[in-house]
Amino acid sequence: MSANSPVYLGIDLGAESGRVMAGIWNGQTIELQECHRFPNGPVRMNGSLRWNITGLWAGIQEGLKRAAQTYGDRIRSIGVDSWGVDYVLLNSDHQLLGQPYCYRDPRTEGIEKRLFERVAKEEIFAQSGTQFMEINSLYQLFAMAEQQPATMAQAAHFMMIGDFVNYLLTDQVCAEYTNATTTQFLNPVTKDWSTALLDSLGIPSAILPKIVQPGARLGNTSKDVSVATGLPELPVIVPPTHDTASAVVATPSRHTGSANWAYISSGTWSLMGVELQEAALGQNVLELNMTNEGGVDGTFRLLKNIMGLWLVQECKRDFEKVGSRLDYSQLATLAQDAEPFRSLIPVNDNRFLRPDSMTESIRESCAASNQPAPETEGQFIRCCLESLAFAYRETLEKIQTISGKKVEVIHVMGGGSKNALLNQFTANACGIPVLAGPVEATVMGNLLMQVRVDGGLSSLSEIREASAASSEIQTFEPEDSDLWQEQYERWLALHA
Repeated sequence: MSANSPVYLGIDLGAESGRVMAGIWNGQTIELQECHRFPNGPVRMNGSLRWNITGLWAGIQEGLKRAAQTYGDRIRSIGVDSWGVDYVLLNSDHQLLGQPYCYRDPRTEGIEKRLFERVAKEEIFAQSGTQFMEINSLYQLFAMAEQQPATMAQAAHFMMIGDFVNYLLTDQVCAEYTNATTTQFLNPVTKDWSTALLDSLGIPSAILPKIVQPGARLGNTSKDVSVATGLPELPVIVPPTHDTASAVVATPSRHTGSANWAYISSGTWSLMGVELQEAALGQNVLELNMTNEGGVDGTFRLLKNIMGLWLVQECKRDFEKVGSRLDYSQLATLAQDAEPFRSLIPVNDNRFLRPDSMTESIRESCAASNQPAPETEGQFIRCCLESLAFAYRETLEKIQTISGKKVEVIHVMGGGSKNALLNQFTANACGIPVLAGPVEATVMGNLLMQVRVDGGLSSLSEIREASAASSEIQTFEPEDSDLWQEQYERWLALHA
């Protein structure tokens, strides 16, 4: 890369960590360099589970400061992406109403029944096109309206996590479209807030900000940010602020030559879907509990949220409590050597959403389905990975039924794309090739959208060509198809 190549900064916030990344653009490919990584994770406070948003902002400022020292006046813009569904509330003076809740906080547990007593499930789906999950923003706000009416009464501004960071950067209040579609109160037809839905649930729709589309120029960084970081006033570009939407932007689909591809954004959650030109709102989408999330250039992502590598992360945490210090690669080796198909679980069971002990929850699930429970570390991890692969297969079949597409290849992106064993299991279970990479799909999509806004790229297809050219892609071909088909049918029967 030339010493004069333009640099774009991506603020990338995940459930385990945040970082500030630099993307150095040479006109054809983008080179990623990490400026600063900082920890994230929910914090228990007074019986609730919260995000340390002030700690995140401190980490972001430190990352921007280091970027300023390294790249100086080569920096062209900044963009933010984050996880979905969670939000902050501000009062009329733009002050935080407490640290934001984590989506795994138990206050939404069992709330669905009361929600449906107020508004029919079919009506909520018609107004949102969204999968029903206890973590959704709609459930969270409804729980607050029920349980903390005094706090809700003080709320004047609602912002998703990425939108709040944009506000701290620019003083501009807005809601980026792709992340807004994760709330379960954005209408996929009008592409505006479903205010009548919120009003009928006692949630004040007046707190909702204007919606902006990905690719918008939000404004420049404030003087306060310049003082804190040493950066000049820089344009803040709105990429898809939802991490999965940014990852899908960077899908290296031109790498395959196939138009019929699915994706898995693989991390703590696995989000599996296809890209469509309009929302899928048929009765079968509701019955199969799929979701429509907004994408770039008017596209939609028909997808399913699947529990993901949270299962493995929490098993590892349990192992560490009893003295194990094995890393993820060592656990994968043990899983590869473990007995195949010994124990299988329904990964989206709510018992795995916020367990006190993941390994104990897996034992309980196996007991309920009359299977031997895992006993060793390798057996636990293999149970999680095989079960995830079967969940992907089930989701693939639903996607193909709804979309009418015959999917020919699956792109696995994000941190989970480094898990070669899961990638191979996914190819085996689904019976089609899996292409793994880019690992940094989310921040790459964020950065390449900034390049496009700056004039370096002209279309979504060009972004994907640049992503493929900038990434190492590994291919996994299906193996042992008959055996995996037999075990898939067993998995379905176990959890019917």
